[in-house]
Amino acid sequence: MRRRPFARRLGVLLISLTSTLPIVTFAQDNDDAMRDALNAARSHQWNQIDYAAIEGHPLAGYVEYHRVKSRLPVADPNEILDFIHRYDDSPLAEWMRGAAISSYGQAGRHVSLLEVSDGEPTGTERRCYYYTALLDRQPDVATEGGRDLWHVGASQPSACDTLFDTLRARGDIDDTDIWERMMLAWENGETGLMNYLERQLNSEWQTATQAVAELQRNFSAVTRVPARVGPGGQGSGPMFAAAMHGFTRADTEAALEAWRKIAPHVDIEASYRHAIERDLAFYSMVREVSNNQGWVDDALARLAEPDLLELRVRRALAERDWRGVIDWVHAMPDEPRQQARWQYWLGRALEQLGDPKTAEKAFTAAAGERSFFGFAAADRLGQPYNLNLDRATFNDAYRQEVDQWPVVQRTEALMRIGEQGLANSEWYTAAARASADQAHALADYARRQGWYPKLVQTTIAAKMWDALDWRFPEAYRDDFLKWGAANDVDPYLLMGIARRESAYNPQALSPAGARGLMQLMPGTATLVSRQLGIADPGPHGVLEPEVNIRLGSAYISDMIDRYRGNRIAATAAYNAGPGRVDRWLREANGEFDLFVESIPFRETRDYVQAVLSYRVIFESLANGGDTQGVTMLSATERHSRYDASLLARN
Repeated sequence: MRRRPFARRLGVLLISLTSTLPIVTFAQDNDDAMRDALNAARSHQWNQIDYAAIEGHPLAGYVEYHRVKSRLPVADPNEILDFIHRYDDSPLAEWMRGAAISSYGQAGRHVSLLEVSDGEPTGTERRCYYYTALLDRQPDVATEGGRDLWHVGASQPSACDTLFDTLRARGDIDDTDIWERMMLAWENGETGLMNYLERQLNSEWQTATQAVAELQRNFSAVTRVPARVGPGGQGSGPMFAAAMHGFTRADTEAALEAWRKIAPHVDIEASYRHAIERDLAFYSMVREVSNNQGWVDDALARLAEPDLLELRVRRALAERDWRGVIDWVHAMPDEPRQQARWQYWLGRALEQLGDPKTAEKAFTAAAGERSFFGFAAADRLGQPYNLNLDRATFNDAYRQEVDQWPVVQRTEALMRIGEQGLANSEWYTAAARASADQAHALADYARRQGWYPKLVQTTIAAKMWDALDWRFPEAYRDDFLKWGAANDVDPYLLMGIARRESAYNPQALSPAGARGLMQLMPGTATLVSRQLGIADPGPHGVLEPEVNIRLGSAYISDMIDRYRGNRIAATAAYNAGPGRVDRWLREANGEFDLFVESIPFRETRDYVQAVLSYRVIFESLANGGDTQGVTMLSATERHSRYDASLLARN
């Protein structure tokens, strides 16, 4: 089977996206008929569909999708390909392809599956069906794909059974592969899978399985088990990697002591040795195991892992080891080292060591970036912030053309019939596939319609990082200004929180249960409502934008009061809870930047930086994009000592 070249496929998508074929304007009755038809199609009630009423409707393809899908797996592949071709600009095409691959795979129609596939599909089940179909046609490709699916530490779906059984029968998955997967299952805590795999091994692996049993009882046995296990020592690397994985997490200091004893004597592949030492270095730093620090410093140069070097810089900052900060920043690869964050800290360290001229160069490099540390560097230089703002303009004629794009028509129609999820899929698929100019046009349309969540997500899907007017729209501005004033809270801080929390989706629900624009937990909403003397809005009422903003602004106001007007601490508390921030402040003793960098939760550390940089952007945009006079932090916030003195209730 020949695949269409990517450029050709993309060209079809973009031609479809911008097609200006005449579009019929449908009355509300046609939308009602379409809504009924789509619901009937989902239930396979074909006799309930008024086909005449939906003929030519922008969403007719959704009804056809369910009809064609219902004919699988007996539907001819040409019928599937014809559908995919006709709806190539819509997510319907890939949904149909995925459904066909699953259905043909389950039915064993391998030739049909390969006819409709477009290379390796996504999803484990479909990948298994795809490589099963290739077993007799492209055995090398099937073997490579099947082995990749095999080497995971969890059970795979039954769709993989034929593929795995065939590869094992051919010898393409052998006892060594079984052992490697067994060790991955051990690392993953999948004891059932581990026991199942052990039963598949032959007697040559008995010594190896006995060693694992001993290690399961006591990780410290890693210094006593044989250095070579399995035929030809093939099982050693996976076993020591799995054992050290558990040992390092259980007792990092003891694990390193054991590793230093056995490392010179175990003959394992470099990849396993690297993984073991990476774990040891990571947990030694995160857990601040002081006895391990010398080994860690020696290992970091060998491991050359950016995230480990980041941790080492943060440890040097915590210790006020300014020479160490410089050395470890310089040890980073070029890409992360040039980021504003690390250039800023390089500047701070040089400044502390009496080299202001070189420090200024580092701050200047950092100040070119639109970020928390970029803005902090600009503050140290006494210069305005660099927004790198990109703006696009459109004339009315082009906007009228965009209004008729098929994706726009389908999205509008889906929203009219209450299919918000499908509307989002249409829109975001188009944004991700569009050219830069077309993505800008879609963002402009979303802004004109007041589709703020779609607008923000369009900029993300199309990677329009400098389109700040669209990434940070004036959504619910009047409510932020009103309740910011009522609660004596900086309204741009409120906007920054809402933008970070929900990307302006008023219906946003987090896995933890937080709700709405400012992501309030129901318990918090109840408590704040009681404090304000208003009725509890309940889990649904809190989704109403003004209610959510009112309660969220009152809550952050309480946090600001708790920390003597300090928005850094208050923002951290909004994310991580005031109890944690109280503890961090009691353990801290430094300037604002050192406090932010010392926050132990990456999520909260990133959150604080994002919210405070977002507030700069919102205020600057309110000034027409001018950053003159805009400050990220007040003078008090910049110069305060970040310690227990910030606790108003101390």
